Amino acid sequence: MRSPRSTYRLQIRPGFTLFDAVDLVPYLRDLGVDWIYLSPILTAETGSDHGYDVVDPGTVDASRGGRAGLEALSRAAHDAGMGVLVDIVPNHMGVATPRLNHWWWSLLAEGRGSRYAEAFDVDWEAGAGRLRLPVLGDGSQELERLELVPDGAGGFELRYYDHAFPVAAGTAAAGEDASTVHGRQHYELVNWRRADNELNYRRFFGVNSLAGLRVEVPWVFEESHAQIRSWFDDGLVDGLRIDHPDGLADPAGYLERLRSLTGGAYLLVEKILEPGEKLPARWECEGTTGYDALADIDRLFVDPDGRAVLGDVAPVEGYHPMIHDTKRAIADGLLHSEVLRLARLVPAEAALAPDAVVDALAEILSCFPVYRSYLPDGAEYLEQAVIAARIHRPDIAETIAALHPLLNPATGDDGGAPLGELATRFQQTSGMVMAKGVEDTAFYRFTRLTSLNEVGADPSIFAVEPFELHTKLATRQLDAPEAMTTLSTHDTKRGEDTRSRISVLSELPGYWAETMARFHALVPLGDEPFADLLWQATIGTYPARRERAHAYAEKAAREAGTSTTWTEPNEEFEARLHAAVDAAYDHPDLVAMVGDVVGHLQGAGWSNGFCAKLLQLAMPGVPDVYQGTEFWNRSLVDPDNRRPVDFPRRREALADLDRLNGPARVPPIGADGRAKLLMVSRALRLRRDRPNLFTGYESVAVTGAAAGHLFAFDRGGAIAALTRLPVRLAAEGGWRDTGLQLAAGTYRDEITGRIHTSDGQLPAAEVFADYPGALLVRTAG
Repeated sequence: MRSPRSTYRLQIRPGFTLFDAVDLVPYLRDLGVDWIYLSPILTAETGSDHGYDVVDPGTVDASRGGRAGLEALSRAAHDAGMGVLVDIVPNHMGVATPRLNHWWWSLLAEGRGSRYAEAFDVDWEAGAGRLRLPVLGDGSQELERLELVPDGAGGFELRYYDHAFPVAAGTAAAGEDASTVHGRQHYELVNWRRADNELNYRRFFGVNSLAGLRVEVPWVFEESHAQIRSWFDDGLVDGLRIDHPDGLADPAGYLERLRSLTGGAYLLVEKILEPGEKLPARWECEGTTGYDALADIDRLFVDPDGRAVLGDVAPVEGYHPMIHDTKRAIADGLLHSEVLRLARLVPAEAALAPDAVVDALAEILSCFPVYRSYLPDGAEYLEQAVIAARIHRPDIAETIAALHPLLNPATGDDGGAPLGELATRFQQTSGMVMAKGVEDTAFYRFTRLTSLNEVGADPSIFAVEPFELHTKLATRQLDAPEAMTTLSTHDTKRGEDTRSRISVLSELPGYWAETMARFHALVPLGDEPFADLLWQATIGTYPARRERAHAYAEKAAREAGTSTTWTEPNEEFEARLHAAVDAAYDHPDLVAMVGDVVGHLQGAGWSNGFCAKLLQLAMPGVPDVYQGTEFWNRSLVDPDNRRPVDFPRRREALADLDRLNGPARVPPIGADGRAKLLMVSRALRLRRDRPNLFTGYESVAVTGAAAGHLFAFDRGGAIAALTRLPVRLAAEGGWRDTGLQLAAGTYRDEITGRIHTSDGQLPAAEVFADYPGALLVRTAG
């Protein structure tokens, strides 16, 4: 199996096609990238910028360059000695425009008689034999807006505004009332608000336009992966990233089939691991896409002493009680239809009260400590959830206990029985509740230090000490040396350098408390925890364009759901919110305040960002560079993190750096990002060209007064050394006698080109004369 030494993620879309990526290959090669990593490229909804709403798994999206574009990119990459990794989406299909999706159109037209009925996860009995589609607006006469129109092929369609739906053969005649015809169809158009309680098909999280696919069915797997199979048969693609395996009925079985289909290719899973959790050993893959690494890296640059003061700036309830309640709200609200479906699967012979079953299932889901189990793997997590649920709800403890053996038949009297639909579907549901309750709700409410509120992280874990991180990295080298590492993705809540600047607040908690008091006085928002999040985002992304700030503020506030929501916007609050955003650009006192705060944090933020990236690029694993992040990346949540990248500027900057020699080639660390680009390119080139230097992991001893601020490790010849907590370091008097304990000899810093000589100790002040991080390789000794 061929494995990458590094990857570079590109968002392929109509505005940046596979052919555009071909033009980028020389730059990426010069940057030091080993494999190109592509977002989904199968045919998606018209205009989709992300590609996760695939409507035709049998073709490469023409608007993204089509099969010809993939062939051209594969040829260019392989000719340059690079590989190609592609993101695929097996869990669901896009159904927002039924006509574009032949599978879904057939299902709507023919119902259970469709060949594709087996491909989708529909509870027909719950809909009285019909598939419910939550597309109608509010109002009691919405069905009267339906129109019956010829479909151009001798049949008819039902139209509702821009929506079109098939009419089953023989169920309509010209001139008939459209609403009457609608009553004869295999689907029922219902008000959009009914989805929370009455939806009868599996979807991706709470997105009604993404319908779950049953790839556990052999023919569904084969047909939905035929195009993917051809990529490997034709030598176009070298590896795959699997989106959302937690939605699958049998992830282990899926990965086994996929490994076979690809001929044993490199596979990664977009699996979010909670702290301490590991992938099931039986999974056929090299590891995760790196959110677990991101969480560990970020916390090295957080000062644990800032925890209490930052927590008092805008107090909220404890994190774990909070996520229990936000998950419960999701189970009782947005995803209640999924809970009700689980309840319908509880056998009648269990003799449990229906209402108590629904309540108990929602409580177990709310108490689940990880995204999901993969029984028999993870049975302990289900047991923990059951115990916690019984403690939370002693009034239904008997029902909760009775459900346990049904959710894991191995715990019952006939231990080892097949899982069955209830247990399988519960596993598919728990991750949905976790994602919506935690990532998309609690992360916007728990605002103590928002750089920690990242996918795959636990914000209650405030910091990590050097010894702990060394232990984690050594373990990663042993257990998952080919898993991906990352700092930014298309899904991160904040870009890597946004987080790096925000983390400086942990070293200046009193200063931030005073600053927030001034913000409150100038522009009171009426929701202090959310105001804390808003102003952290403002200083973290400064100088962001006004429209970006407005879009983020509104999305974040609605996700938090404390003062406004998506379904019931609070116009008064949102007016204050947008006024506060405008004030950051228009109010002289506030403009000056924001500028002062950023000036106070900026240098330390650059240090954190530089060193976090160096750590990620040098540590065990396969480092991914998300598009554009070779410069500073101060993005926010999607769609902000998917904006177009100015590649010509980066290409020109890299060429300039490569032309310079001596001290002139070492640009000062600053706003233009050239210092980061220099470091990224040199680290990637070293990993690609001298992989023998990255085959192990040992910590490097550090001595001296500021030893706690220097984190260093040896990968087997490549030595990374980096600064942490730079504000405190300066306050304590700098490096003084601190040094790296290295064998006597000569070492070259691959970033700056400078030569250092060690007599057994290399002074930190010398190593960090140019930058807060160094990548050393021994040249003689």
